[in-house]
Formats: sequence, C-alpha cells, structure tokens
Amino acid sequence: MKANEMSHTRVPTVAALSVMALALAGCSTVAGHGRTALGYVTPGPLDARYAGFEEDGHRVPAIPDRYLGKDMTRREVAYFGPEAPGTIIVEPLSHALYLVLEGGKAMRYRVGVGKAGFAFTGRATVARKADWPGWTPTANMLRREPERFGPYAGGLAGGVGNPLGARALYLYRGGRDTYYRIHGTNDPSSIGNSVSSGCIRMFNQDVVDLERRVAPGAQVVVRAAGASA
Repeated sequence: MKANEMSHTRVPTVAALSVMALALAGCSTVAGHGRTALGYVTPGPLDARYAGFEEDGHRVPAIPDRYLGKDMTRREVAYFGPEAPGTIIVEPLSHALYLVLEGGKAMRYRVGVGKAGFAFTGRATVARKADWPGWTPTANMLRREPERFGPYAGGLAGGVGNPLGARALYLYRGGRDTYYRIHGTNDPSSIGNSVSSGCIRMFNQDVVDLERRVAPGAQVVVRAAGASA
C-alpha cells in the first residue's frame, strides 16, 4: 500500500492479523529525561518541520533534503478502517505508520522496520513514553553479536548519539514488556527501509510529533508484512 497526497488515500483495515511469537527482542531502554520547549536552531531543510532543534541540551540536526523526497514526510490522509482514534497502525511492507485521528483521518509517518526474522507483528499497548531514552542491548543481541553490542552492555545514556533518538514509546503485550519500541533514530538513512533488529524507528522530528499526540494506553497494531496491501 502506498499512500499519497490525495485526501482519498486509503489505509488498509487491520482485520486478520497474523501474530508472531516474540522470539527476539530488538530494543531495550531505561528512563529518559524531562521535556522542555523545542528551540529550532537551524534554518532547516526545504520542509521546515524537519529543521534541527534543541531540547534539554540536546542539539538535533535537521533531516537532509535527500531523505525527505519520494513521499517521505508526514501528512494527513483519509482513513476508512475500524480502529478507534488514537490507535497506531504500522504497515511494514510500505514502511508507514498511521495514527488514527478523528473524522475519518490519519496522520501517516514513514518508518524503518525490522529485518526479516526480527520483525514484531500483532497487537500491543503503549505502556509508557520516554524523552531522550537510554538504551541497553538485550541478552539476545549480546549473544548474537557480542563484538558489536558488548561495549554497550552497561547501557548508553540518552542523547543525540543514542540509537533510540529523541523519544521512545514502549510496547507491552498482556501487561509484559515486549522490548520493542517505536522510537527516533540517529540514522535518518534507515527510514523507509527494513534494517533494525525489530523496533520501529522514525525521524526524530516525526517521533516527537507522534509522542505528543499519543497517550499511554494507546493501542498499536503492527501488521505482518504479507498482510499489508
């Protein structure tokens, strides 16, 4: 499914989900910091929403224009599905995340998703949110790639260089942490691709926008790649 600028863009419904077991967790984090007002610090790219900003002493760079083409920016589209406003729907095949709004609308964001074999699918709940979250590799990540993740076994504090970026939404299922997150990224080139270890990553500017719109307890539906239209 490819959304476009037209108001009749359709978002596929979420019936017939294929729910997979949580074989491998992709992200693990610790608490973040308090929020202050965003202060924009650079003129920014052609789309001013993706300008650099400063917050809590963290200076986030603008997203380069080369990553904002080909329908990569957030936009409001029409929504015809059954999910209630406030629900997040992720379509891995089209690398898109939709936040259902009132009045038959949804806000669509481009995302990076998990590589084959690491992708999370099914339903979850946003149990909590964090500003500038810390990150700790999971035990599975340490066993799988000790040379890559071993130096960070003790955790990495939140900041611009942190792989979770400016915000994280923590996904729980059945009251238990899935260790999957919707989060920002320090690698804008990964948006629109299947490259992560399972988490759903966004431009920092987009995850800040999403986090402000989403309340804890929000429902999240991540479709299986084969179920996307």
